[in-house]
Amino acid sequence: QVQLVESGGGLVQAGGSLRLSCAASGRPFSWYAMGWFRQALGNEREFVAAITSDGRSTYYADSVKGRFTISRDNAKNTVYLQMNSLKPEDTAVYYCAASSLSYTLRPTDFHSWGQGTQVTVSS
Repeated sequence: QVQLVESGGGLVQAGGSLRLSCAASGRPFSWYAMGWFRQALGNEREFVAAITSDGRSTYYADSVKGRFTISRDNAKNTVYLQMNSLKPEDTAVYYCAASSLSYTLRPTDFHSWGQGTQVTVSS
């Protein structure tokens, strides 16, 4: 089982940027496809972005496409989410997740979750 710890959340004004990080431990990080999800208060958790184990393919939700970028550094066992042009509707707890299907980008294939990091975007 892989353990995941997110960091980098905070309070930012609309139009600003944040970079989230997710550090993995417990199993070889390079085995896993990685994803980011978010859950706003009162809403269900939703998919944000995913990246394959080798970092060559990515997939984004329409709501963040062109503003967010997912990347990974397998040498550092870390996946990142660069968030630009943030909007108040991006406010949520952001979770990273892992899939043992190394090349999947399908949101339903992610099964291991971190504890989340809060992102708040003020208008």
